[in-house]
Amino acid sequence: MPQKPRSRPPGPSGEPLFGNSRQYAKDPFGFLTACEAAYGDVARVDLGPMETYVLTDPNEIERVLVGDHEKFQKPEFQDDALGRLLGDGLLLSEGETWRNQREIANPSFNMSRLSGIAETMSRHATEAVAEWKDGERIDLEIEMARLTVRIIADAMLGIDLSETRVRTIQETLEPLGARFEPDPLRFVTPDWLPTQENRAYEDAVGQLEDVVADIVAERRGTEGHADDDDPPMDLLSALLRAQNRGNQTDEQIRDEVMTMLLAGHDTTALTLTYASYLLSEHRAVERRVHEELDVVLDGPPTFADTRELGYLDKVLQETMRLYPPVYVIFREPTVDVKLGGYRVPAGSAVMCPQWAVHRSPRWWDDPETFDPDRWERGRAADRPRFAHFPFGGGPRACIGRQFSLLEAKLILGVVGQEFRLRYDRDRPFDLRGSLTMHPEGGMPMRVEQRS
Repeated sequence: MPQKPRSRPPGPSGEPLFGNSRQYAKDPFGFLTACEAAYGDVARVDLGPMETYVLTDPNEIERVLVGDHEKFQKPEFQDDALGRLLGDGLLLSEGETWRNQREIANPSFNMSRLSGIAETMSRHATEAVAEWKDGERIDLEIEMARLTVRIIADAMLGIDLSETRVRTIQETLEPLGARFEPDPLRFVTPDWLPTQENRAYEDAVGQLEDVVADIVAERRGTEGHADDDDPPMDLLSALLRAQNRGNQTDEQIRDEVMTMLLAGHDTTALTLTYASYLLSEHRAVERRVHEELDVVLDGPPTFADTRELGYLDKVLQETMRLYPPVYVIFREPTVDVKLGGYRVPAGSAVMCPQWAVHRSPRWWDDPETFDPDRWERGRAADRPRFAHFPFGGGPRACIGRQFSLLEAKLILGVVGQEFRLRYDRDRPFDLRGSLTMHPEGGMPMRVEQRS
């Protein structure tokens, strides 16, 4: 006989009106870690208009994202400002719309195509680091964002972004990011209210829409036909061909291009930023990476080379464990469900925090230690599958996972052949939470030429 679910999980006490939202806004990472340590698999927190359940059991997270995924959807609270930005693109769409868009996008991300665009990625990386000079100080977060936005535009939109467009995109990232930082007052502030933050956000979205419209206009007519011998296989070409068949609107193309331009570059840039920081702080690991690069590479790295960079792959996995760019995933149950022995009602918010799970001593030995060797096959065998889920999981897992990992390996390969990067601040960096996890104040690095 199935056990009756308990009605209410434990959780931290909150303040009148604000609940736990001010605690979360002040330090979302410390708050999530504390909830996992204090309450275990499930905690109930009060973050605003929806009941929120923090889920940190990997097996239950797998149920939400994979086994019972049909009982969950993206939460409605993400439909306001985020919906204004990304619309009905792959990241936010649901049901038949999502299935149709995913079917159109899949061929652009398959491995046979990725093998063909590795050279493009490597070329962009080589051109970027050619401008670095021995001894100069750079903000690596900005440098990596500039590089990855150029790559995603070339590989997935079929266009070489001008310096002006790259600068426009970068200038919009600050007001866009600020709009999604935890803020308890935002729950009671309508999006239509003309606050300074809301105006800056709308201006930023408008500037990006202009860039997207120009890109689409320039590509229209160059997309080829499905029955051509070798039609362009970038995502924008696929979308335009679908529109020619009557299977795509201008608004859908806008939403997918906007999603690809933003989500397609940000997470990879952050992974590269954090990986470079960790290598700077762990010289023995850095030496092993450079030794591997020196053995495998003979010139700019290729797709085939990345198959031989096994230790670099472990470095990337460990980087995403300690500093997952997407540090929390939300889902909303469409029916009452049982999670961790508790009843979770339909319409509530389920939070699956990569940050807390990836750093939990329940699943990881010495979880705060940077140890790429923990990804050796023997050591990884006993961990729950979803103790590590930087790309989500299930049908809604990130479509760009393989693209991102290939891109990161190629870029680190190009950089590591020529340079060492040294963290150039006299204190550790703080973290800033938004849609993704950023280092507060950027990531200052000193460039050193390898001898």
